[in-house]
Amino acid sequence: MGYGDVSGIGNPYLQTPNLDRLASQSISFKNFYVSPVCAPTRASLLTGRYHQEIGVRSVLNGFEIMDPNAVTLAEILKQDGYQTALYGKWHLGEYYPSTPNAQGFDDYFGFRTGHTTNYFDPILEHNGIMEQSRGYITDILTDKAIEFMDKPSNDPFFCYLPYNAPHTPLQIERGKYEHFLQMGLTEDVSKVYGMIENIDENIGRIIDFLDASNQLNNTIVIFLSDNGPISGWQVPQQKMRYNAGLRNQKFTTYEGGIRTQCYWMWTGTWEPFYDTMSVAAHIDVVPTLAGILNISLADSLSVDGIDLRKVLEDHVSLSNERIYFEDYDFPAVRKPALFAGGMARKGFWKLHGGNELYNLYSDEGERINVATQYPEVLNELREAYKNYYKNSYAESYFTPRPIKVGFKEENPIAIKSHHGIAYGNVKYTSEGGRTHPYGMDHQWTSGWISRGDKMEWEVDFIENAKYEIGITINGNLQNESCSIKVYVADEEFHVDIPNIHESENWIYIPLLKTTRFGITNIRIELYEINNSDVLNINELVILNLD
Repeated sequence: MGYGDVSGIGNPYLQTPNLDRLASQSISFKNFYVSPVCAPTRASLLTGRYHQEIGVRSVLNGFEIMDPNAVTLAEILKQDGYQTALYGKWHLGEYYPSTPNAQGFDDYFGFRTGHTTNYFDPILEHNGIMEQSRGYITDILTDKAIEFMDKPSNDPFFCYLPYNAPHTPLQIERGKYEHFLQMGLTEDVSKVYGMIENIDENIGRIIDFLDASNQLNNTIVIFLSDNGPISGWQVPQQKMRYNAGLRNQKFTTYEGGIRTQCYWMWTGTWEPFYDTMSVAAHIDVVPTLAGILNISLADSLSVDGIDLRKVLEDHVSLSNERIYFEDYDFPAVRKPALFAGGMARKGFWKLHGGNELYNLYSDEGERINVATQYPEVLNELREAYKNYYKNSYAESYFTPRPIKVGFKEENPIAIKSHHGIAYGNVKYTSEGGRTHPYGMDHQWTSGWISRGDKMEWEVDFIENAKYEIGITINGNLQNESCSIKVYVADEEFHVDIPNIHESENWIYIPLLKTTRFGITNIRIELYEINNSDVLNINELVILNLD
């Protein structure tokens, strides 16, 4: 959901009356920033820190796993007597202890990954137990949030409601987007807009509930998105959907990728105000709420955001309070480069990529690079960005950290394919035969056809104990013709894979038992298979036997 995806900003297709009403009753920001992709925004939003500092650099392959030692807003508020809940998309770690219940949320209903595969009658996780639900996912999550906020209690509540829509797979009933098709929009854009109008309806339900239950005057409501819109990978600007004239889209640090609508409402306490000058961001939410609630944040939290109370309470814009930074470039996730996707903004000046400078007061669409006209501004922001980059990145975060295994809270642990590395003919595959070069959540590995095809996972055994290591597989294997070699650090095991016949379900195959402690590389390597046989491997499973 992008900056331009509300009718109040001039979108010529969408009708979002509830979000427009919320904006009119809120302090809203013209220049509110998030990160270019999902997980980094969530990490910064919940901690008040630049996401790189807590190990989150991207959305896949272990770069999305938040350092479990990071202190979240839920943990801060829980210590202050709040009931805490999360309903929806987590996307900051699939494995304990980087999971919602381990990071301060008393009640959690949703999914841990970056996306889920079914929006109708989805099976979702409720505090570690999978539950069948009925209905459309956005409506279901709203129901859960209202149910939580409606519980009689003397304790205050913090309800974090991160909807997964609008996001691929684009699933919504046709009646919700048919009118956009009739306007001549593509099916994909029509479905996205249908999802957004459905979100608008649910935001209206929440505000109406708070009003009817006499909680509106005592509840702070904050709305924002997690990145800009997406209209296809690296499409020309003219083919992107409406985004109020901003340049580019999700995955970039141009304005179209990182600016979001953001509304803060506290009925009866804050007067509505449209702030056109402040440079505000997701990292400001934690320090601002802490300030409002008189919660003293420990110096050890190293919060990067600023307190926005001057804007919220006194309508004083904070245009030059700090230099705000972002950086994201998909290739640079694996091959870090100083200015790749780097951005620094101070007042109306914006550095992009190290050699582009824009005056956003006169050039909001970032069309005119004025770096040569203002070399002193360019150099100031370049030097500031260099310091940010040096201070925000721990060297250990340039590669994904090993998955910790052996916790009693998650035993066994099933490590997904996209948290390993594939070699040879092995491909990350999803339904319909779609593949991805590095692997995505809900994918498995196929293409096990030649000796030497392999997968590697790096894990960290947290205690010296005896473990069982296995895999989940399906496919079509005849007459015990398939065998693999398993390497656990310096140990080698030869394992024959039993017959399976066109199995659609994943079957657990135990491979070996070993005593281990510490960081260990585990490699599954194909040794023998018939040309007609099919092997798919989904997960590496580890069970602490002690």
